[in-house]
Amino acid sequence: MFMKSARLLPLISPHQHLSCLHSARRLFWRHFGVSFRRGMASTGAETPANISSPTPAESPDADLLTPDAANTKDTHEKMPTVGLLPGETVVKEGKAAILFPSANEVFYNPVQEFNRDLTCAVITEFVRDLLAQRGVKVVVPGEPERMVVSLSEDKTEADVPSDQENGAEQSAVTAAVGEKCEHGVRVLEGLAASGLRSVRFALEVPGLQSVTANDFSTKAAALIARNAQYNGVNHLLQASCRDASMLMYEMRGKKDRYDVIDLDPYGSPASFLDAAVQAVSEGGLLCVTCTDMAVMAGNNGETCYSKYSSVSIKTKYCHEMALRIILHSLDQRAGVYQRYIQPLLSISADFYIRVFVRVFTGPATVKNSASKQALIYNCVGCGSFHLQRMGRRISNGQHMKYSAATGPPVGPECGYCGQRHQMGGPIWAEPIHNMEFVQKVLTSVSGNPSRFGTSKRIEGMLSMVTEELEDVPLYYTVDHLSNIIHCNTPSLLQFRSALLHAGHKVSLSHACKNAIKTDAPPAVIWDIMRCWEKTNPVKRERLSETSPAFKILSTEPRLEACFAVREDANPQSRKRHLTRFQENPQAFWGPKARAKAGGGISTDLQDRTKKFQNKRKNQITDSAQLKEFPCKRFRQGACTYGDKCCYSHDLEQATEKKME
Repeated sequence: MFMKSARLLPLISPHQHLSCLHSARRLFWRHFGVSFRRGMASTGAETPANISSPTPAESPDADLLTPDAANTKDTHEKMPTVGLLPGETVVKEGKAAILFPSANEVFYNPVQEFNRDLTCAVITEFVRDLLAQRGVKVVVPGEPERMVVSLSEDKTEADVPSDQENGAEQSAVTAAVGEKCEHGVRVLEGLAASGLRSVRFALEVPGLQSVTANDFSTKAAALIARNAQYNGVNHLLQASCRDASMLMYEMRGKKDRYDVIDLDPYGSPASFLDAAVQAVSEGGLLCVTCTDMAVMAGNNGETCYSKYSSVSIKTKYCHEMALRIILHSLDQRAGVYQRYIQPLLSISADFYIRVFVRVFTGPATVKNSASKQALIYNCVGCGSFHLQRMGRRISNGQHMKYSAATGPPVGPECGYCGQRHQMGGPIWAEPIHNMEFVQKVLTSVSGNPSRFGTSKRIEGMLSMVTEELEDVPLYYTVDHLSNIIHCNTPSLLQFRSALLHAGHKVSLSHACKNAIKTDAPPAVIWDIMRCWEKTNPVKRERLSETSPAFKILSTEPRLEACFAVREDANPQSRKRHLTRFQENPQAFWGPKARAKAGGGISTDLQDRTKKFQNKRKNQITDSAQLKEFPCKRFRQGACTYGDKCCYSHDLEQATEKKME
């Protein structure tokens, strides 16, 4: 969502908002207004009712409002309408309607609706908790009124105040959506693109004082200003055209910091994290999206280290490891400024990861940071993993004693299959969710399902999160364990039941469909697989003596696993058939092409996807098909088969096919 441009506009601060908004509108009418009117006149078409040409009341010079007038409800309702420019379409999502150019000048991905819905739900609950401390009650449309119940056993009915005595509390300050709250929170979207997310904040999240939608592209900033006017949220939303990092660095002062900062870049957010952890207020909310999953999931471990100070490895638990890598990076950068993070919710969905963390200041708590990080020793043969904490802390009365960690937790070779280990990390080894907060968001969404278009998926995803084991990092997958020893795969319920019968805790993971999170050590897991292999034997004569399967199955199990299905082995989210892992909504639904400064749709990514689609399925079965490929030896002048060669000697034909 971040696009370089040769022109850089200054930050549109609150006191400069109206004048810069005026300039942005003038820029658009200067470039597009004349051509739009000429185009309508040349075609002889009449202007539609919903696309009006700029009248004096709608011109940039006449649209300048005083601050007092901009904050009034009457002025908000009488805001002039914004006409569509040639080639523009209206994209509707949630309560927002966004003007979007047909050219790929501003980035937009409709698949990210789940991301935006979830963000609105999380920020709403964060604002509710924060404003409750300031004596402000948050009102969400469609949500049943929440009853405050006292849990004190000493209070009797006589202690409950009457309606007259409680009249002051009933007339307390309330915050509704679309209204400016003087005691509300300040929100920054650092990479706003079209401004869709910020407009949705202004229309759907109550208790906001201001929303700053920033983008480095002048065209995106002008579009944000038009979208704010089109949706009637000029009194809340401020457009800004700045470098996101410089904007956040300038707002590091304690009185200037934002309560909520949302970063959803195209690719990696690494270059913005240092500024973000400084510009968020004390206890503020930081929302970060990462879409560079190829880097964070182990394809480029060296690149991951340069961006996040952590080495990623390609494993089955790579998606949760990616979450813990970004949390480690956030905590490390916050620690430089004597700050630390508290994760509220960490989600791996589709082709990206999303984390919501609160940032606090405390030099004493920052000392715990080393003991919150861990290295990973992952066996390349059987996939067993062990965590090595970076530091150790011991409570000594009212004081905490810190020391270096001892290790490593493994030997030179894996004790189960004899293979070597690869080392990754460091990663965040503490819980990645705040279960109390997640439960609040889940209750709010499930109690008001019509609020979001993806409410069912949010409910299913958060239900799985609440069922996860908090203190168990990473996970195994049942199909991978079976693949290691080349046996049939037990059902998920059978494997979970075996772990429960053995006295261990177990849960699923939202990050992977076949994941098993458990506190059982690898020795117990392989004993269970050995017991399963006895009832589903493999042909051991076909196993190589150096293979992990041969090494593992050569050892007799120390426990007798029971695979009888238990009632508590099936979690509630699975029993209720909640939407947990949805199917792909449409073809080519993944990451979209980066926005281009001059517009135009880049089809290279889509063409490459089509070219390599089903590449492994459409394998060559007839030798006659080899004639479509050029002979490399003939090209070098070394082919001795002549006309009997199964490859083509017609280099011109091969070149033409390659050009096509």
